Amino acid sequence: MTVPADPDESVPHGVAPDGFGEQRLRPTPLPTLPLGDPTGGADAIRWRQLVDGPQQYPNVSIDRDVEITMSDGVRLRATVIRPADATRRPVSTRYPTIVNINPYNRALLDLLDQSVHAPLIGRAVAGLAGKVDLSGTALSGVTDLTRTLSGGVFDVFGINRNLVRSGYTQVIVDVRGTGASHGKWQILGAREQKDSVEILAWVARQAWSDGQLGLAGWSYSAINSLQTADKRPPGLKAVFAVEGCEDIVRDIYITGGLPSAFIPLWLSIVNVLKWIPNPATAARDLRRGTSLRWLANRVASPATEVGSLAWGFLTGRDDRVYDDPYFDERDPDVSKIDVPTFLFGGWHDLFGRSATSIYSHLQMEPGRKQLVVADGYHLDAGSGFGSAAHPPRVDVLERAWFDKWLKGIDNGVDNYGPVTLEQQGGSWTAGDSFPRAGASVRRLFLSDSPSGTAVHSAFDGSLGSNRSHTRASLGVHPDMRGLRSRDMTQVTAGITMVLGKDFGRDARYQERGGLTFSSAPVAERTQISGALNMRLYVSTSGQEGIWAVTVNDVAPDGTSTVLTNGALTVSNRAIDPSLSEYAEDGSLLVAHHYLSRKRKLPVPTNTPLPIDVDLVPTDAVLDIGHRLRVDVYAGSVPRYLTVVPDLIRAHGRRQDLVLDPHHPSYLSFRAIGDPDW
Repeated sequence: MTVPADPDESVPHGVAPDGFGEQRLRPTPLPTLPLGDPTGGADAIRWRQLVDGPQQYPNVSIDRDVEITMSDGVRLRATVIRPADATRRPVSTRYPTIVNINPYNRALLDLLDQSVHAPLIGRAVAGLAGKVDLSGTALSGVTDLTRTLSGGVFDVFGINRNLVRSGYTQVIVDVRGTGASHGKWQILGAREQKDSVEILAWVARQAWSDGQLGLAGWSYSAINSLQTADKRPPGLKAVFAVEGCEDIVRDIYITGGLPSAFIPLWLSIVNVLKWIPNPATAARDLRRGTSLRWLANRVASPATEVGSLAWGFLTGRDDRVYDDPYFDERDPDVSKIDVPTFLFGGWHDLFGRSATSIYSHLQMEPGRKQLVVADGYHLDAGSGFGSAAHPPRVDVLERAWFDKWLKGIDNGVDNYGPVTLEQQGGSWTAGDSFPRAGASVRRLFLSDSPSGTAVHSAFDGSLGSNRSHTRASLGVHPDMRGLRSRDMTQVTAGITMVLGKDFGRDARYQERGGLTFSSAPVAERTQISGALNMRLYVSTSGQEGIWAVTVNDVAPDGTSTVLTNGALTVSNRAIDPSLSEYAEDGSLLVAHHYLSRKRKLPVPTNTPLPIDVDLVPTDAVLDIGHRLRVDVYAGSVPRYLTVVPDLIRAHGRRQDLVLDPHHPSYLSFRAIGDPDW
């Protein structure tokens, strides 16, 4: 069932009709490769044997007291890890170098290194983590987290001893103003990006480097790697980025105009860590007088950005609560990256939108770019990797990737994937594109007819291919049930998954405060793949409205599992058509809201308005007998917070979802199959 574009969709509120007239069709189809095996098959067995078997060198030499002076005189501190012989003396052979630049203090990485790689203890920890299995119990989330230890991602984040022993050098640098480095932390700013380019130039000049450079990292250091790669520095040959980001604003900073509780939490952690001296060099720093310079830098910026963030949240007057040039400077320009790039993401990652978007914007053929997306969060990256029917461990893929592009070894990693996805509700699959080939645009309308499947919710409606023929106003009020939801687990980077199924696998507790709209059971296994957009027709008695939406898979036993989410304040409803994405028939699939101060629109009281809530792209399968459900909430705290001026404007509000035959509310998405909705 392909539904043509609705006339009501052609002119969203706040966007001039002529702005939509060009009907830009994005994203462009991806080039294809033959379907692959998500496990990597025989090639992956060889990759793992290389990592887990005997290495070229027996030891590593670690120098934690390296200074790199930037062009403005600021000194950054680094750890250099080199292959070493039986006496632990570094070898003189020049090798390719993997660079990791992050703000989390190398002292923390040293602690991780000792925990994961220490003789006997490290192996025991990793082995036990891989064997702990609480699946099917109330503590199944504990297993998802512990299996991260055996999935190999911490080797990408910190010191990768096996990689170095196989014939690489690794350099780990504290970002300016963090860890033991001097200067002021810029949070991915222009000077920090220049530092990264200068670090690579310094590495290439060292006697132990052969000039072949790779960038690797998880989270912040993955973003840093993508930023650096878009500068095309000499010698850079490949990037390995785990859960990086292309659009910080829309992913996590102010999604839909709503700040996230994660940002102040994360800023606080990094600002605390930057005050901790590195014990490995503390005594020498004191003797040399560098501790005083370091301390002076910390005093000059004791809590970077915390004050401006609080001011913006309280007053709405700081540009960092809007999509401002501050963020434009920090988002990597992925289209400029020209080196092979391996990407990891998670459907419920903090940066859930970015992995698939970065892959589509990389201007290179599949094979030179690879994408792996798991059904997980931020802190459980690599959970289960290396086990049956899963992708190879993250460290195994990293070694294979750099062996191919830095050493020229023909190991078949360029034939892996290229798009390896864990389907929500399904299993790991490998294919040639995202969205999946053959997915066509569908549209399901919200109706006030009861589905009979959500009597626990504030309102039980239906979701189907036919418009509602009656008009109804459905009131919904803000509550705090988001504290016990998948939204909560996403905003805590996955930590609260250990608290039980309500925090990830079953949304029925949160649905008690929301409006639910459920489809009929699908008659055929149906795949949802790609971007989704939720058009809502809403009104409020205040001067601002806050809306949050989830799309769920409802099992025959009633379990309601969130597949994707999104949110929007009504004043931010204007969209930029040049950056929005449309299906082949012109249907809006990704609404790119301006989210700027000057583009905010007035919200007249008790006046229905159309809004488009962009949802995180996903890949999911609905089994026969399962239903698709849309949940609509008046916000979801703490995933989406409201700046105080907007909260004041919305004070005492009654929010209504207006079901109107002439202005329908509907979900647009791509799917494969004939579910008979």
